[in-house]
Amino acid sequence: MLNVENLSFRTNQRTLLTQLSFEARAGELLAIVGPNGAGKSTLLKLCAGEQKPTAGTIALHATPLSAYSSKQLAQCRGMLHQQNTLAFPVRVHELVLMGRYPHYGAHPSPADYSIAAAALETVGMQSFNNRIVSTLSGGEQQRVQLARVLAQVWTIPNGLLLLDEPTTGLDLLHQHQLLDVARQMAQRGFAVVAVLHDLNMAAQYADQILMLRAGRLEAYGTPNDVLTASLVERVFGLPVKRLENPCHHCPLIVPVPTFSPAFTQ
Repeated sequence: MLNVENLSFRTNQRTLLTQLSFEARAGELLAIVGPNGAGKSTLLKLCAGEQKPTAGTIALHATPLSAYSSKQLAQCRGMLHQQNTLAFPVRVHELVLMGRYPHYGAHPSPADYSIAAAALETVGMQSFNNRIVSTLSGGEQQRVQLARVLAQVWTIPNGLLLLDEPTTGLDLLHQHQLLDVARQMAQRGFAVVAVLHDLNMAAQYADQILMLRAGRLEAYGTPNDVLTASLVERVFGLPVKRLENPCHHCPLIVPVPTFSPAFTQ
């Protein structure tokens, strides 16, 4: 599906990513984790074709991203950004329908309206259909933006879904509901790539985890292989214990209580 080979990225005389190689496979959810400033969001933008690598290649369906036009990319991958600023008032159903824009001509079809409605229902926001988006809470706006991206990729076979910190601003229930939707999209044949800060959510929902530190690949594999106590401590600088999640039988990372001098002075 998405193949990344020897990827490096440099901007403003700073190297942000160095020689990364990995694959996001159809039918799987790949979680990208790492400390702040590790290059996670930059990597996702490169995978979306929004930025060009300094070196290396990124290919989607065996075709380099550079060979796709903007419209062609929009027709085969969707990207949920961290920040989604609206410059004008728009109603919820209008924003979600915008996700269908790459697929229709002069006007949306009845099928496009149906897809937008189904996407809203998937994220549980159908009752907010006529609300102005800017009047919603941050978490509600995040769910509407996810519905827009879902509407964009709804009919794509073997599409690519990219999610940059998708659980930001969501309460516990909606964090899990969102990641459950991401898993459902993977089960439909999508390759789903999500930047996550919560290691335990990554352990529960991801098939593969890619761990970054300072723009370099520290580990890439299954949650069981990647989320070791020693590696998490080395990458995040926090002593932890690894237990087993009693409900999902995946790694459960628990911080060991410490007091940093920076917070005790």
